[in-house]
Amino acid sequence: MSEIRPINRNSLGADLRSLRKARHMTLAELASRLDRSVGWMSQVERDISVPTIADLRALADALDVSVSSLAHTGAVAGEEGLIVRKNARRPIGSRAPGLVESLLSPDLTDDYEVLHSTFAPGAVSPEALCRDTTEIAYLIKGHFDLWIEGRLFRLGPGDSFRLRGETFRWANSYDEPCEMIWVISPPVY
Repeated sequence: MSEIRPINRNSLGADLRSLRKARHMTLAELASRLDRSVGWMSQVERDISVPTIADLRALADALDVSVSSLAHTGAVAGEEGLIVRKNARRPIGSRAPGLVESLLSPDLTDDYEVLHSTFAPGAVSPEALCRDTTEIAYLIKGHFDLWIEGRLFRLGPGDSFRLRGETFRWANSYDEPCEMIWVISPPVY
């Protein structure tokens, strides 16, 4: 079986641990979902064992993230864990048509993650969301419609908002892309 080695291999295990904990999963539960031993899963989280491509796909599926978010850090040698260059951000994948997200944080080992999100014109959340997180977002450009607990807020450049477990949905009902910076705790991507 072939192996895929992330550029910053030391971050993969810590990122997996953070994602697992954010989903309130035990090591045994995740190992069971992968049909692997707890020992192997522990070794992966401690960067002792390197998962195969098939393992990464299974891990991504079990943790509800994209494979690319696990396999790619894009960090320049010597800058791992410190610097994220604009053209080397880790793609998060798209959870909704018209939404492109990338990680601004160097990894997922902090108590939070910082994302850059771009919402294409006409993009709409496929369903209402409710996450066990605290989130703060800042609108850089464009316009954005946000429903929090059913109440509509129309946002423009410079506006920000906070979510603390409320049910929300969103739409870019406008003719231009919308760009936002999100801070989410604990990490969910």
